[in-house]
This record gives sequence, C-alpha cells and structure tokens, in this order.
Amino acid sequence: MKRCQWVNERNPIYVRYHDEEWGVPSHDDRYLYEMLVLECFVAGLSWECVLNKRESFRSVFAGFNAAVVAAYAEAEIEAMLANPGLIRHRKKLEAAITNTRVFLRIQEEFGSFAAYAWGFAGGRVVHEPWQLRTSSPLSDALSRDLKRRGMRFVGSVTIYSWLQAVGIICGHGCECAKA
Repeated sequence: MKRCQWVNERNPIYVRYHDEEWGVPSHDDRYLYEMLVLECFVAGLSWECVLNKRESFRSVFAGFNAAVVAAYAEAEIEAMLANPGLIRHRKKLEAAITNTRVFLRIQEEFGSFAAYAWGFAGGRVVHEPWQLRTSSPLSDALSRDLKRRGMRFVGSVTIYSWLQAVGIICGHGCECAKA
C-alpha cells in the first residue's frame, strides 16, 4: 500500500496508526480526548515518539477516561513523573490534567466535544494535503478558543496536527492510497 511519505515503514505501530486511524473522521469524544492529550505531548518531540508510548499513557490516564483524569492531583503527577513509560515533563502532565477539566466543561456546554470541535469546520471534513502547511485559519481559531477557555500546550501547530489525526482535516498526501 502506498502511504504518506511521513510514515516510518519500519515501525509497525506507526504503519498501523496511519492505515487504520490517522485522518479517519471521528465524533467519539473519548478518542478525541485521547488524541488531544497525546498531541499536547508532541511539542519538541516527534509524533512517533509519543505514539510508541501510547499504551503507557492509556494505562496512566485510565484508558483516557476524562472524568477520572480530571480528579488527578499532585500524587498522580508525582507517580507519572516516576514512570519511564511516559514523557516525564511536569508542565505537560499538569497541562493534561488542566486540559481534561476544560474538555469536560466544553462537553457540558456543547453536549459533546465533537460538536464543539467539528463546529469550527462547519461539520464537514476539510481536505488539505499534509505537506501544504502546519497550521491554518481553522487551527488558529480552535487553538485561540481552547486557550481562552484555559487549555495549555494547544498552539495552532499542535491543533492542526490534532485536526488531521481525528479526520477533521483530511491531510493524506497525493502519493497515499488513502488520499
């Protein structure tokens, strides 16, 4: 199968992620939450690095159960900082918990996080090859609103990657069979 050129074909986790998940439109709040948490850990790293630690994140973040994570406090942060399976960056871990609480408030306000996020795209998939850019007016607007609501580590580049990951932006390259 022809894939986007960014895929490391030697990493089966990465290949499976591209083939089965990346760019598939999702309205599932649990999945949107999982991907948002993970994307916020990418800053300064590669997506492949974060993806390789995904199972450890799933374990520590209670299967990405936002209601459980929202109750995390300093004891849980200290335990995460000692866990070699995670990216042990205090500010990112603290932001993940803060962002979870904001995520839940957005769910409450809009009925679902999906309704909120997809609303920025008019409820439709935006088609844009991944090589075209690293941010867009769509990611700028969503990032700005998430920050206004209190989220951190949600700059426009991070949100653009998230929008592609969850299929709000379809960014498969023209060389890819999924384009």
